[in-house]
Amino acid sequence: MPLPFDGAITRFADQKAPHFVRDRLRQTSHSGIASASYPYDSRLKKTVYAVEMHALQLQLARLQADVRSTGKRVVVVFEGRDAAGKGGTIKRLRENLNPRVCRVVALGTPGERERGEWYFQRYIRHLPTQGEIVLYDRSWYNRGVVERVFGFSTDDDRARFFRQVPQFEAMLVDDGIRLIKLWLNVGRAEQCRRFLKRERDPLKQWKLSRIDVEGLALWDAYSAAIEETFARTHTQAAPWTVIRADDKRRARLEAIRAVLLPLDYAGKDLAAIGAPDPAIVGAPDILHRDTDV
Repeated sequence: MPLPFDGAITRFADQKAPHFVRDRLRQTSHSGIASASYPYDSRLKKTVYAVEMHALQLQLARLQADVRSTGKRVVVVFEGRDAAGKGGTIKRLRENLNPRVCRVVALGTPGERERGEWYFQRYIRHLPTQGEIVLYDRSWYNRGVVERVFGFSTDDDRARFFRQVPQFEAMLVDDGIRLIKLWLNVGRAEQCRRFLKRERDPLKQWKLSRIDVEGLALWDAYSAAIEETFARTHTQAAPWTVIRADDKRRARLEAIRAVLLPLDYAGKDLAAIGAPDPAIVGAPDILHRDTDV
């Protein structure tokens, strides 16, 4: 079966990737972590993961019941590097929840009408009503990162976006919406390894796009856009929680904790939720520990 995009990801890994990336790809075992600066050498054991995930799933069920009974409105924004595991994390968060209470918003490329609207307008249409949790699988932050890297918006567009987004998010919070912003990050070698797996797996090839392929060579441009986005949108009203997601199991657990911990709900059990791992979870400055660039 031919590889998508004529094997462009394999060619990048073999010929164009930085030498340290190629070295790590050769040296890392199947169960190891490709990114050298990640604080753990291997993935969390399945048995530990299963026990912790079960406890967190029970807490999510309690949160859902409370949201329905009290009319809370919750928004969780999932952003991150390509192949950082956003989709898998969202799947684990909502797999035991009622889709009428917890729904996912994953918008495609804006149409002609949407391009003529206020930038935030199409996202506003999907905000929760009373008793709902909405998970944005990518969000208005496309303008801050992807659109900058690929030139899909002008300098004036982005300047306007960065002026407006703190006010926009502050209005959501002021109106009573609980807004949680998660950024899943992944090191360059681990990202490349995940793309190679997608390229070779017929069941996952649909996840790949031309943007993914071209983005492999634009790591530094992405880094600059991410740094600017954090500097201008990590606010008191709507702070970012950054999760180093080189181990998907640890990242999924930490993402669910990051949703549960700031919310008040009936039956909340802090012992069952557990404490965040400061080695991989924190404010945006935690990325300074990631030298896999």
